[in-house]
Parts: sequence; structure tokens; C-alpha cells
Amino acid sequence: MSEDGEAFVVGLDRETALRRREVVRTVERRGAWATLAIGAVGIVAAIYALVAYRGSGMWPFALLLIVAMIPLVLSTLMALRLQAERQQWYAANELQPVAMRMTLKGLELACEGAAFPVVLPWAAVKGFRQEKLLGQYALELDLAPGVGATTAGVRGLDQPSVRAVVKPNPLLRPTGLFLVKALDQPVHVIDEAMKHFSNGGAGVRT
Repeated sequence: MSEDGEAFVVGLDRETALRRREVVRTVERRGAWATLAIGAVGIVAAIYALVAYRGSGMWPFALLLIVAMIPLVLSTLMALRLQAERQQWYAANELQPVAMRMTLKGLELACEGAAFPVVLPWAAVKGFRQEKLLGQYALELDLAPGVGATTAGVRGLDQPSVRAVVKPNPLLRPTGLFLVKALDQPVHVIDEAMKHFSNGGAGVRT
């Protein structure tokens, strides 16, 4: 573990991060269109049943089917809107070379699509979870219970691109905050650094 004074910095491998962008984009778009197709088929089938079997007592079931399909359609629209916003941000900004920075005061995270870094005091952070997402291991941020954008010392959590990754909407597929193999420090070193700077309060769960 290399420290720069009272800070520990984890960088990003540019080529790996760019490839990850394309994987996430492809998987999200395919998933969005497949979800939309399922929702559309369900709604059309329900409307057909309402018309074809009117007066037969099936209308409550048809209405329930329509209601059940609406979240699928909404998730598609949300995913496509998020994709468009990300692509605009990618076009306007260079890939950030630093993923995270730790100091005795807290954790600073560079989230793609965010106008400024996320700043979290150690009391607000439980650490990271290493999970396999979209076929590759990624780190997901674990916040302490009750922590939100208005928590004292917290900055940047209210940005839409951050909310989509740190606290994924249940309608969106989780993608993780950082791809493990794109980081220039191994997970066990990041875990040691977190425990050091947080005085044992945060770490990486694998």
C-alpha cells in the first residue's frame, strides 16, 4: 500500500474502464428493449382480453396485468434516459484518472456522470461489497444506515448519476461503482487502506 502523505489514492486503468463502459451500455440497452417488449406484449394482451371478453368477468385480471406491466415500461424509459445522459457526459468529459481518495477525514469517490466527486465522512461509510455484476467483479458502495444526501459532511450523493449507481432504483439493474480489474490497486490493499483511515470502521466485503 502506497500512501501520499495522509492520503491513499486508487487510480483507474483507462482502457479497461472504457471497455467496461461499452459492456454496461450494451447490456443495459439490450435489457431495456427486452423489458419493453415484455411490457408491451403484456399490455396489448390485456387490452385484447378487455375488448374480446368484455362482460365475461375477466376485466379485473386484465387490469391487473396492465398494472403489472407498467413498471417494466417505466424501467425501460428510465434506463434509456440514464444511458442518454451518460453518453452526453462521456462526450463532454475526459475519463477521470482517479477512482477514489482516502484521508483521515473520509472517502472521496469519482462517479462517472457526476459533475463533482462524492465526499463521505467515515461515519457515513460501511465500506464496499465486491460482487459479480454483468459478468465481472465490481465494487458497490455500502453506506451506513440512514445516510443520505443531507447527512452532515456528505456531498454529492444527490446527483442523478450517483443515485443510479450508489442507491440503484429497484427498476434499474445494478452495475457497480467501480470495476475491480480497472483499479490500479488490488482489493485487499483497498480493504487495508479503508480500515487504516477509518480506524477499522470501514472495509471491503468479498
